[in-house]
Amino acid sequence: MRFVVAFFRFWYEFIVGDDWLVAAGVVAALAITWVLAHNDVAAWWLMPVAVVALLVISLWRAIRTSAS
Repeated sequence: MRFVVAFFRFWYEFIVGDDWLVAAGVVAALAITWVLAHNDVAAWWLMPVAVVALLVISLWRAIRTSAS
């Protein structure tokens, strides 16, 4: 059982890491991309926009936290 817990703990730390907001944003962007593509809408542009937006939000939060 110890190995199973360690396995899931590793994947949680690998995917979520330090910022759960970025992980949730990526999941949301993937879901929206899937919905758009499933409805025959060109969704190739959504992931690059989401990555840039999540990067900006993450950096803004980190700078704001370190300045306090």
